[in-house]
Amino acid sequence: MENFTLEKRQLCDIQGRLFELALKMGYDCPSFIDAFMNSRSAAALDDVYDRLQWAGEEYILEELDEEAHGLKKAGITYDIEVMYWAGYTYRYWHYYTNEYSREIYQIADAETMKECWPGFHTLDVEMAIDDLKEIYRQKCENKRDGGK
Repeated sequence: MENFTLEKRQLCDIQGRLFELALKMGYDCPSFIDAFMNSRSAAALDDVYDRLQWAGEEYILEELDEEAHGLKKAGITYDIEVMYWAGYTYRYWHYYTNEYSREIYQIADAETMKECWPGFHTLDVEMAIDDLKEIYRQKCENKRDGGK
């Protein structure tokens, strides 16, 4: 990707570590991902510049927990590698397509990311994103055609 700066790579890494931290803190993984991708915190990371971008994953998690009035503890857990990959990929996706986190999550929710991880985590990130978008397009097409 053109203009994929060191700062953007660092923000992808921060978001990957944020998702790992949520797992380590005992949060329900799909609920955390849903809450984050639809949050003001994710929207702030989508901005060209926001102070939250450089606050670190611990602070972002605190902000999200406050915004969500308490994130759901326990429940479903994903492997740490799945969490990092999902977080990193979601942030990269924003830089790659200029779509916002909320829009990205509508295309590839937590369950989709978990299901696709085994085959997609070894792909180039852009190829994985393109494939996730294609899966969504096919699902929409199947719904439109009556599930054929």
